[in-house]
Amino acid sequence: MLSVDYSRLGLQPDERLLDLGCGAGRHAYEGLRLGARVVALDADPAELIGVRATAAAMAEASASDIGGGGVQVGSVAGDATKLPFRDGAFDKVIAAEVLEHIPADQVAMAELSRVLRPGGSLAVTVPRFGPELVNWALSDAYHQVKGGHIRIYRRSTLLGRLRRAGLLPRASHHAHALHSPYWWLRCVVGVDREDHFLVRAYHRLLVWDITAAPPLTRVTERLLNPVLGKSLVVYLVKPG
Repeated sequence: MLSVDYSRLGLQPDERLLDLGCGAGRHAYEGLRLGARVVALDADPAELIGVRATAAAMAEASASDIGGGGVQVGSVAGDATKLPFRDGAFDKVIAAEVLEHIPADQVAMAELSRVLRPGGSLAVTVPRFGPELVNWALSDAYHQVKGGHIRIYRRSTLLGRLRRAGLLPRASHHAHALHSPYWWLRCVVGVDREDHFLVRAYHRLLVWDITAAPPLTRVTERLLNPVLGKSLVVYLVKPG
């Protein structure tokens, strides 16, 4: 389930891509599939074990399925406010659903800008203000967890902070409208109640949507994204 549109990001084969806060690696894998040289970074070393395993499996398939020059990936456990890379190390950077977890988010944005080369582009995704506000209103447990969301961004606030980091916004959209009601439901019945029959039924729908990509759900989500999209996705460039 990708939040970032790689055509808008402009990723090209053999470019250097940083997937900051990679989690399970969904954006890193797409970068690999497109032939980029990817570094997946996360604060949790346990997440990187699975990323490395999947990347190794992709490497075995690279001759027939991925890029022309094989798979190139590195995984790093690190802090978004102290990135262990030189200035301008990457052509493209993705920070998907990360900044809302970081107390010193302006420092992290400055680091994202620093490691992006002049002329390079960046995609940032955060929970959208409206749907996220509903979650917070319905359940304290949704965000009052270790490592959870510590803020809700308004679009203007996010863009203002990214501008102060030296990045220029150039496009935006919303994503994952079908996921907003799912999380509202989780907040109503209890965020730890994954066994609730309504939650399980909705989860099966989302899994079907992700794996089968049926036209019914794809068209429905595209129509609903401007109104209910759970994620705000912004694309920026670092001036050359």
